[in-house]
Amino acid sequence: MENIKIIDLHFQKTKDAIASFLVETSDGPILIETGPASTFDQLSRGVSKCGYSLDEIKHVLLTHIHFDHAGAAWKLAEAGAKIYVHPFGVPHLAAPEKLWNSASQIYGDDMDRLWGKMKPIPSNQLVSVEDKQEFEIGTTKIKSLHTPGHAVHHIAWKMGEIIFTGDVAGVKIGNGPVVPPCPPPDIHIENWKKSLAIIKSEKPKELYLTHFGIIDEVDFHLDSLSYILDDWSAWIKPYFEKNIDQSEVVPIFMEYSKSQFLKEGCSKEIIQTYEYANPSWMSVAGLYRYWKLKSQGRLK
Repeated sequence: MENIKIIDLHFQKTKDAIASFLVETSDGPILIETGPASTFDQLSRGVSKCGYSLDEIKHVLLTHIHFDHAGAAWKLAEAGAKIYVHPFGVPHLAAPEKLWNSASQIYGDDMDRLWGKMKPIPSNQLVSVEDKQEFEIGTTKIKSLHTPGHAVHHIAWKMGEIIFTGDVAGVKIGNGPVVPPCPPPDIHIENWKKSLAIIKSEKPKELYLTHFGIIDEVDFHLDSLSYILDDWSAWIKPYFEKNIDQSEVVPIFMEYSKSQFLKEGCSKEIIQTYEYANPSWMSVAGLYRYWKLKSQGRLK
């Protein structure tokens, strides 16, 4: 059994919002998720506390290319690592301008504060990973699972009886409920549920969530996520159908989701961490887009 260490990246100077996972193998450490470049110093300190230096990490596995999961991948590449990513993500990491410019339209002046910089990764350090592709790093066996729904470029990584789930298995902070992160533009409820079925079929004993930590009640967790995914999308639908502006819906949705968190006994601090890890406005925007494409018959 590999030794897995959770590195809390202290995103927005809070605990339990974004994790990176260092896995010790017989061929040196590998990293799953890098977090954004804005938390790179914390990642570096975390790697050092695990007893390693960054240049010892030769393999970095990304679940997808969103900034909170992959924004610092270029820094690991500069230190010599190969970056493993979904085929759809490869061109965006090789030339991140489009990804960066698209995000800049959303975050504006907050880009540097939230995410830091993003630089190109040389193509010879990017490994395009197919569905169900298997790797051996030392004696450690790793299997990729293409799991769209949250993002078309999403991979869950299976290692033994563990799956590192990125965002496809949702966000769960502390004692709070599991909730679905629904940013635009790729939210696809039907595909997401198929991906949850894929994860279930692998019969993992534990899930490692980037937001945040270890889940051992796997079936209950995944079933709860499926339920709340339906709940949130159904809640958004009438507002979309009435053509109500998203900006008006966000504060109402925040109150709705807050009521769900309070029902589970969440503290104000935990609710704020949920907001850092999974901003309410993004879920409104993502689910609005989902219902728009659905109404136009553009979702397959």
